[in-house]
Amino acid sequence: MNFLRQHWFDIGLAPAVVIGIALLTHCPDTLSLLLWLSLIALLLHQFEEYRFPGYFPGMLNSVLFRSKQPERYPLNTHSALLVNTIVGWLCYFLAALLGPRALWLGIATMLVSFGNIVAHTLLFNIKGKTHYNPGMLTSLLFFLPICLCFCIVVFHDHLASPLDWVLGIPLGVVLNYVGIFKLIDWFKAADSPYVFPLRCLLPSARRYN
Repeated sequence: MNFLRQHWFDIGLAPAVVIGIALLTHCPDTLSLLLWLSLIALLLHQFEEYRFPGYFPGMLNSVLFRSKQPERYPLNTHSALLVNTIVGWLCYFLAALLGPRALWLGIATMLVSFGNIVAHTLLFNIKGKTHYNPGMLTSLLFFLPICLCFCIVVFHDHLASPLDWVLGIPLGVVLNYVGIFKLIDWFKAADSPYVFPLRCLLPSARRYN
């Protein structure tokens, strides 16, 4: 289990490559293509956050929560695993797998992606007085165009029913709040043994640890 806590974001690159190759050999309909690309974007986004440059955990804890223990509080390796795999991987995978049959789930995951765009381009940079943070590049290069194309396709082709919107929008809000912030809050512990390695801290904080 500890191996997963330390390497889930590395493992995520494997399905990203496999899905990418599969899409090159068999291109689905436009909506399904966008949802599969959204899953790939999520996996690359997580790699940027947690591996290269990888200091998103320390930045989140230090900048957003003003933590004095950015290596473990409030976000720790255990809550990061739960948020990103159980909530992130599962929802994005099911949205891509089900496609038009559960468009409400696709709408919900796009709202999660949009939440990442806002957080990484505005919230974290304003709070941290920075011009970049891990996750911002993939948010702008992948999440943003995928979300825009998804909206264009859905509205232009009238693909979403009223029920899709009624289910998808609230679920997207729940996933952004409960699936991310509340999970972090529920599993926070000042003495948590699930500690991020030094490379996951802000460069300025590494000197003091």
